Amino acid sequence: MQSSSETTAPTNHEIAVVLPANLHARPAGKLARAAAGFASSVRLDYGDRTVNPTGVLAVMGLGATAGSTVTVRAEGPDAHEAVTALADILANAE
Repeated sequence: MQSSSETTAPTNHEIAVVLPANLHARPAGKLARAAAGFASSVRLDYGDRTVNPTGVLAVMGLGATAGSTVTVRAEGPDAHEAVTALADILANAE
């Protein structure tokens, strides 16, 4: 009889995105709604600031402007999906 000692370890994933527009209320709201739907712990980094993107005010508080680079990081079971989805929202911000 074989015993399975496999465990699903949390994964880490990150991607950097150059913003096409300022990170104002509309994209921040989309980002917050999307981030809240993932089980993984998600963070946004800009400059020397790091925030949890599930809060609109936290995202807007980053002060990220068009042309700046924001890094999306996630750790957890759906980290890759979370980072991909949030990076897409940021890359298409208007």
